[in-house]
Amino acid sequence: MPHHKSCIKRIGTSEKSRISNRKLKSRIHHTIKNLRNAKDKETTDIELKNAFSVLDKAVKAGVIHKNKAANQKSKLSTPVNKTAS
Repeated sequence: MPHHKSCIKRIGTSEKSRISNRKLKSRIHHTIKNLRNAKDKETTDIELKNAFSVLDKAVKAGVIHKNKAANQKSKLSTPVNKTAS
C-alpha cells in the first residue's frame, strides 16, 4: 500500500478513469455489434451514425486514438456502402 497522500489520491483517480474507459469501450463494442446485426437499410444507417458518434466521443475522451477511430469508421462504412449500391 502507498504511504504518500498523493499516491493514495492517484489510486482513486486511476480507478475512476479505468471504470470510465471500460464503460466507453464496452459501448463501442455494443454499437459495432448492433451495426453488424442490423438487417434493413434504415436500421443500418441509424446504427452507423450511432457508431460514428460513439467512436468520436471515445476519441474526445482520450480512450482510443483518432487514427484507430478513423480506421474503424472506414471498416464499418465499407460494407454498408456496398449494400447501398
